[in-house]
Amino acid sequence: MTDHSAPDTGEKRPALIPATPAGIPRAAELLRSGRLVAFPTETVYGLGADATDDRAVAAIFAAKGRPQFNPLIVHVPDLAAAHSWGLFDDRAHDLATQFWPGPLTMVVPRPANSALSLLVSAGLDSIAIRVPNHPVAQAILRAAGKPIAAPSANRSGAVSPTTPHHVLESLGDRVDAIVTGGKCMVGLESTVIDLTGPEAVLLRPGAVLPDEMERLIGPIRLSAGDPAAPKSPGQLASHYAPNAAVRLNASSAEEDEAFLTFGPDRFVFGGATRLNLSLEGDLNEAAANLFSHLRSLDQSGARRIAVMPIPEVGLGMAINDRLRRAAAPRS
Repeated sequence: MTDHSAPDTGEKRPALIPATPAGIPRAAELLRSGRLVAFPTETVYGLGADATDDRAVAAIFAAKGRPQFNPLIVHVPDLAAAHSWGLFDDRAHDLATQFWPGPLTMVVPRPANSALSLLVSAGLDSIAIRVPNHPVAQAILRAAGKPIAAPSANRSGAVSPTTPHHVLESLGDRVDAIVTGGKCMVGLESTVIDLTGPEAVLLRPGAVLPDEMERLIGPIRLSAGDPAAPKSPGQLASHYAPNAAVRLNASSAEEDEAFLTFGPDRFVFGGATRLNLSLEGDLNEAAANLFSHLRSLDQSGARRIAVMPIPEVGLGMAINDRLRRAAAPRS
């Protein structure tokens, strides 16, 4: 019989909890007791902790090696629950009605005397919040009865996880349990929009596109971002990075480079190892494959990963955002 209990301090591996009617309450119980539980969402696997528990939230930062000035996203099951933790204006209500549950995070004012840990907001007067569209995440959130802080379940700055194996590979015994819910469908982190001021600002591109939101709330400004004082996750200059260096806009690859291609590539040359994000040039397929392909190429032993250009349209905007950060100079 598989042991689904939380591991003792001396164990080397986290508990693997199946996404079943018996496993969900166990995951929720661990979260309520202040433990770290990785679970699937439609975007990537999240490293969950009770967002009202200072020690549990601090454990997220310690497990990831994450700077404490980098805020976390709080996950809740629905808009009604979100009202308990954030202040929603008409724009936020319109976006929530259209895109929740789904891959959209809204940064909204944090209510006075909020029970959320201040670490969640990195001391800011705002809160990043979203309602995930994944049956396992929804079941866990409802069973836990708590707002759950859940950044991506990987070491800070590294490639995001889209399978339980990725979580285990990146965090190992730094997480108490992993809910094994298969591969994430979207494969890129959520779109993040800042609604704390009169002007809506896109902080991070994702599967919910700016023009879709602008049809509801009017113009949205693209943020240049301040890596020293981010208002949401995903704004650090170097992020989503494999161990190997990344070279963008490559039309060919050197013999000792791995090659990440896109679209028909039979006339593209080079690369010791090659993976294609989408032979058909499908940006949705490319987004779903991005992090898993980067991981696989990183494990090939190549000194560098060359990446073909991705169209800067639609979901390509989010893919290119992740690739530029993966290729950025590292501290």
